[in-house]
Amino acid sequence: MSSGPPERDRRLPSGEARPTYTLDRLLDVAVRVFTERGYDGTSVQHLSHASGLSKSSIYHHIEGKEQLLRLGLERALEPLMASTTEPESTTGPAIDRLTHLVRRNVAILAERLPYVTLLLDVHGNTETERWALDQRRAYDKIVAAVVAEAIDEGSVRSDVDARTTARLVFGMINSAREWYHPERSVKPDQLADQICSLVLEGIRVH
Repeated sequence: MSSGPPERDRRLPSGEARPTYTLDRLLDVAVRVFTERGYDGTSVQHLSHASGLSKSSIYHHIEGKEQLLRLGLERALEPLMASTTEPESTTGPAIDRLTHLVRRNVAILAERLPYVTLLLDVHGNTETERWALDQRRAYDKIVAAVVAEAIDEGSVRSDVDARTTARLVFGMINSAREWYHPERSVKPDQLADQICSLVLEGIRVH
């Protein structure tokens, strides 16, 4: 992959100047196309058509389309995994840590919705997808452990299963990708409030 300045195709067929593309702009286009067509159903030709870049210009930025997949998945996974090591996630009562993880998950979904959507759509057909699924399983395991601690501490009902509860909570959050639009829907903090009220209050010991 070249480290020099980005290339650009000079003109569209209409005669208009093509936009200058950075790797970030190309990544935004690729994530959209991957989500619309599926990763397996996307070729470099599709990316070329969607971006207005020639194949040679695309390869100026990347080594291949799987690199774009990896970069897109990292945009979702890096903040998600980082949230598990924040002080609010590692210290204090387990129920407070769980609440923080829920709120951070909602914030990440709202902030990086296209990338989170891409993450939730992977099936494990490539090495990169299998890596992403391993990361998701690691995250789920961390959250389930926090739920188990909350049960042991007596702040969460003892009749719930920790792993199932973690999956249900984050399944609800992840389902928001089907309808959530940050510019038109409730604010992320409001969405987090509603999820915490609906789910976490239901499993608390009162």
